[in-house]
Amino acid sequence: MSSTAENQYEKEKLLFTPGPLTTSATVKQVMQRDLGSRDYKFSDIVVDIRRRLLEIGGVTDGEYAAIIMQGSGTFSLESVISSTIPRDGKLLVIINGAYGRRIAQIAEVHNIEVVTITCPEDQLPDLDELNTTLITNKDINSVAVVHCETTTGLINPIKKIGELVKQYNVDYFVDAMSSFGAVPVNLAEFGIDYLVTSANKCIEGVPGFGIILARKDSLDQTDGYAQTYSLDLLAQLRRLEYDGQFRFTPPTHTLIAFHQALLELDAEGGVEGRAARYRSNYETLIAGMRSMGFQEYLRPEDQGYIITSFPYPDHPNFDFEEFYRRLNDRNFVIYPGKVSQADCFRIGSIGRIFPADMTSLLSAIKETLKEMDVDLTKTKIQPETPHKI
Repeated sequence: MSSTAENQYEKEKLLFTPGPLTTSATVKQVMQRDLGSRDYKFSDIVVDIRRRLLEIGGVTDGEYAAIIMQGSGTFSLESVISSTIPRDGKLLVIINGAYGRRIAQIAEVHNIEVVTITCPEDQLPDLDELNTTLITNKDINSVAVVHCETTTGLINPIKKIGELVKQYNVDYFVDAMSSFGAVPVNLAEFGIDYLVTSANKCIEGVPGFGIILARKDSLDQTDGYAQTYSLDLLAQLRRLEYDGQFRFTPPTHTLIAFHQALLELDAEGGVEGRAARYRSNYETLIAGMRSMGFQEYLRPEDQGYIITSFPYPDHPNFDFEEFYRRLNDRNFVIYPGKVSQADCFRIGSIGRIFPADMTSLLSAIKETLKEMDVDLTKTKIQPETPHKI
């Protein structure tokens, strides 16, 4: 490796994004080990991963199963949608952001009838509307919602939704991609039949697979529903339970890294300990951004501590692409916005980052604004501006 390449490799950027995230040195290091997919040590790692995932979800093996699905988190979403709803079934999707819309789009590709409850991206769903929709659509098989809607950082009330959904004897499906491992959840208590998350989010692993925590009695009733071969959820579980093997080549290095990440989660104090660090990151971020003249897109009571959206400031010298590039040149990576009705950017509080890292980011933002001749303390933030395509 040339000296230039070595220097580039050494200069790791801090990722203030919703994932992939900054990971620990030890998570990276364990991937320098080769294990065959049928190696006993690898099989033991997979068993322990699946057990620990259930513990994080507040449940045990027997009632629920942890299923690992190769690919990104979206692959696992599609696995649940295409495997657990009958071909003549109906899915109700609660939508208040881009990732709720993605669930509906996946279902539509599989010709599954979709009913939606759509509300503005800065608002929680209306539970009375949900109740009415369930009453008037008695043929609904499943209700889906995103826990942390990463479009804005909004946290949907999945426990209250679950309590309502379970009154109608339908499946309850939660996309907890950006929250699982850092926001406490008990699947049984919340009435969740299927929860999906990803390796490279709050558990701080690396990309390569998604995770489905499934209520076994719900999944057992889906035999013959699957509309794809490789994403057949029940078949994946049956193979894992039969001999501990995957139906197709597993991402061995990613799984080894994820096991290390789970050990580090436990050492930090589990979900509560990780939540405390992420909350400290978030509080540091909010205080610093407000002091510079930024404001959050969401109301504080609806905002989670995972990721935060900030509207573009109404200042003639502010240009997001330049702002992003200058921060990136300083080795700080933030995220473009995804809000459809406003120009925003997003900053994540998750990953292997700490309040001191957030303080460094804030200093870099302050320096960047000065270079761009943008003084937000003398101007107002424009909360809603036309969306630029």
